[in-house]
Amino acid sequence: MTILTQINPSSVLLVSGGARGITAECTIKLAQHQPCKFILLGRSEVLKTEPDFAHDCLEESALKKRIMENLLVQGEKPTPMSVQKIYHQIASSREIKKTLAAIQETGAQAEYINVDVTDKLALQEKLAIAVKRTGSITGIIHGAGNLADKLIEKKTEQDFEKVYAAKVQGLENILYCVNLNQIQHLVLFSSVSGFYGNVGQSDYAIANEILNKSAHLIKQNYPSCHVVAINWGGWDNGMVTPELKKAFAERGIEVIPVDVGTQMLVKEVDCSHHQTTQVVIGNPLVLPPAPLDSELRKYSIRRRMTLAKNPFLQDHVIAGYPVLPATCALSWMIHACEELYPGYKYFSASDFKVLKGVIFNNTLANEHILELQEVAKNNSESLEIQAKILAKNHEGKIYYHFCALIKLVIEIPEAPIYESLNLTEDHVIPTTGKDFYQNGDSSLFHGAAFQQITRVLNISPNKITVECLWQKIADQQQGQFPVNWHNPYAIDLSTQSLWIWLSHFHQEACLPGHLTLSEQFALTPSNEPFYVSCEIKGKTESSATANFIIHNRQGQVYTRILGAKAVLLPMQSIKQRA
Repeated sequence: MTILTQINPSSVLLVSGGARGITAECTIKLAQHQPCKFILLGRSEVLKTEPDFAHDCLEESALKKRIMENLLVQGEKPTPMSVQKIYHQIASSREIKKTLAAIQETGAQAEYINVDVTDKLALQEKLAIAVKRTGSITGIIHGAGNLADKLIEKKTEQDFEKVYAAKVQGLENILYCVNLNQIQHLVLFSSVSGFYGNVGQSDYAIANEILNKSAHLIKQNYPSCHVVAINWGGWDNGMVTPELKKAFAERGIEVIPVDVGTQMLVKEVDCSHHQTTQVVIGNPLVLPPAPLDSELRKYSIRRRMTLAKNPFLQDHVIAGYPVLPATCALSWMIHACEELYPGYKYFSASDFKVLKGVIFNNTLANEHILELQEVAKNNSESLEIQAKILAKNHEGKIYYHFCALIKLVIEIPEAPIYESLNLTEDHVIPTTGKDFYQNGDSSLFHGAAFQQITRVLNISPNKITVECLWQKIADQQQGQFPVNWHNPYAIDLSTQSLWIWLSHFHQEACLPGHLTLSEQFALTPSNEPFYVSCEIKGKTESSATANFIIHNRQGQVYTRILGAKAVLLPMQSIKQRA
């Protein structure tokens, strides 16, 4: 039985990097929440007495001026490096004293140890002395870290060692110096750079991802310990300079306000989050778009698809066999293109064709290949990629399954308003919610992952308007086709409106065949209602053509699918079709 322990007055928390910057702010907030004992570690020295020239001088430029004057008096020539070094000593010492005072004001105890966490022998010796005063260490917050941001080809071994050692070797040394069986709380300050990656931070990303994996490993070996690696985004303080903050804003990345972030730390160390070993706090790091050159490149991506990897397929069964939804095939194309071109976003797909469905039976290929061929680039503002999904059968013959022309852009156009909006209810079809699904031969075959149309608002010989609500399914259920900017499950749900129209007027069913153009202006929402206006543009004995406008209640368009052609089938053949 696991015994959970909250931080309490008898807790002794060891905090690396905890005397200055963001880690210090977090420590102060934690002390305010629960005063206990803190041992702060840092490389900066605390000056017992400041130089006379620094007394009562708080402003940076004024203090640096006094430092230069003092160097001249001593017969030394001031240099930017020498002035900055002395200034840093004084400013760091002041910040540490301020942190200690703020912690002690809460009623907590705090002491500071000047030691480099990468020096194991010095750390062990000094901690042993401190523990005699405070008692055994019961918790660790590892916040020490360094930056050396450069493109990887410009990084030196010294750059890598500086960044890596503080995070990884520092953690190893701290764990070596404590009794892990007595540790009740272990908090590792990681970064979204480790989770998402970031330009110029390959070493920082590696070090932080090792912290993430270490958290999971330690949790396995010490299940009663509350272990969490917090993947922080950029803070509105500390290492995020005004220039970096501006760059983040240009990329749509929000920084974490100090008061918000520190409160989140308090929340994460609470026992109610004992089972959460890794958490991401902050925006994804959206990479700036890379310049496009004139060369038209080709890519080939291979994927082995199985039912085990994609549980949602059990909710898309036709004639007894799971079948890959066309929207999922399109989603693979879209996501692959976006991954290849950071900073660019999917806007449209044209001439999308279903050539041969992917059926999960004995005909399923061992792997499927996504071929991407650049066909046009427009001054770094947009590019177009021809995408094809194909496979080889057991005899080596190539089969093409899907194809489309994908367009990526730097900036998504403003969402239009659907001018023919009509949400008036005519009550012609009283069926609601789950009654539309798996409820007889004329009902929709889709399972929970692709539901649901909640009600039909109105229907006529040339149009049907429906209300939809897609409840988000678990990431594990989404498998190899996760919801990103494009949501294949909600888009599939939207096209079900044509099925209901065909069933009502013609007692027929349909499967996707071809669409002329699909444009996405915003992400289709999950867990809240959205609306689909399906305009019937034509019908023959074998096909129907329609436009699907997916929008909110005010008519603002999320996605519009124009010229979608569906293959018509008798209702019963959907169950008989192999």
